[in-house]
Amino acid sequence: MTYSRQYKTGPAIRGFLFHVGATFGMTDSLVVPEDTIRTTVGDVALPRMGIVEQVWETDPIPAEEIESRAVTAAESLDFSGIPDGGEIAIGAGSRGIANLGTIVRGVVAGVREQGYQPFVFPAMGSHGGATAEGQREKLNTLGVSEETVGCEIRATMEVETVGETPERGVPVYADANAVAADGIVMVNRIKPHTDFGGEVESGLSKMLVIGMGKQRGAKMAHDWAVDWSLRNMLPEIAEQLLETLPVAGGVAVVEDEHDDTTLIEGVPASGFLKRERELLETAYERMPTLPFDEMDVLVVDRIGKDVSGQGMDTNVTGRRHFTINEPEPESPDVKRIYLRGLTAKTKGNAMGMGQADFAHRDVKAGLDWSKALINAITASTVRGVRLPPVVENDRAGLLGALGTIGPVAGDEARVLRVTDTMRLERCYASEPLVETARERSDLRVIAEPEAVEFDDAGNFAAPSPHGANGD
Repeated sequence: MTYSRQYKTGPAIRGFLFHVGATFGMTDSLVVPEDTIRTTVGDVALPRMGIVEQVWETDPIPAEEIESRAVTAAESLDFSGIPDGGEIAIGAGSRGIANLGTIVRGVVAGVREQGYQPFVFPAMGSHGGATAEGQREKLNTLGVSEETVGCEIRATMEVETVGETPERGVPVYADANAVAADGIVMVNRIKPHTDFGGEVESGLSKMLVIGMGKQRGAKMAHDWAVDWSLRNMLPEIAEQLLETLPVAGGVAVVEDEHDDTTLIEGVPASGFLKRERELLETAYERMPTLPFDEMDVLVVDRIGKDVSGQGMDTNVTGRRHFTINEPEPESPDVKRIYLRGLTAKTKGNAMGMGQADFAHRDVKAGLDWSKALINAITASTVRGVRLPPVVENDRAGLLGALGTIGPVAGDEARVLRVTDTMRLERCYASEPLVETARERSDLRVIAEPEAVEFDDAGNFAAPSPHGANGD
């Protein structure tokens, strides 16, 4: 005999089921129509927008010299403890580093010229959906493939336990292919981290600890960071890895305000942490920032893992509310953030969308919830993937943001629109910000304010500011 039981669902349960269904695409009820926003905010005037450009003095490495500089950097590393003809594992990550494929190809060539057999392995924690094939594909989208760099790529999520920290007994993991190699070289950009501040942030040490630790090592590090803090953990575990594994060093990259390569340097294992601290200071000096410290509305056209580990750089937005025991940056002060979309290279990983107050329907449509949640759980930053209120179009997003900034007239609001938090040279700016820009030597006005135009679907007619020419 078969028994069945029917359950009645109260309002709370029905609300939960609706939320789950909406979140996982079973309904479009999460998308709020423009008419609803208009009715709610009332008569809000839209600001006139001009184009402001930041004036930076930069000295990028010429494109034709990138590969040779990487070769030289690799040749400067200390291979003295590695047997002749041995295998060298070269770690490459998931960040959108300028010229990454060319730099890795140069490192491969430099290692090979020293008489060793190089192979590349993905050093990216849980990125790529925490699968070997996903990580291989992630490298491919960034210009790193067997064809472009000239050597084998060995991708695995398998790790080896290579030790534990002395006081806390925290296990230390490393990519199984890297552990099996005769030597290890990391290739990464040095830059301020989005989740914490310290003497060593995003760079070679973090790649050793978290990137090379794969999903298991990344999860361990971020779990312990809740109490220990990455600012303290990274140097300690990096030192242990340097002592335990045959790390020949790393090739450090620093980019300028235009995200162009301005420095490629070989850092031997003996000076790993010391030199990285010094290069981090340089990276802070060259990091692009928003041209204003106080804004009513910031419109961000796209976020992605190729832009920042948190989708949009917290050092740029001033928002780090998703971390635990880590202070937010002192500036800028932004009342509302409206997010318009995702980059193609992020492959649906919308980490960082939780920073926004409103999101365009394209953000929801482009989400890969599995990738985003795997990343968020691994990094212990689940608030970073909270989906903001979703609006039908840009007009609704802008009106919703302007309608929630307090007693400020919409046409007098300080509004800035950027392509993403990496590309900040050129921005759309409202009239109050344009007038401020006229008085500053580090800014130039290249297009006078005019009414914001929308297409038939209610989206911005103007292209992203990175591609706007001011004509």
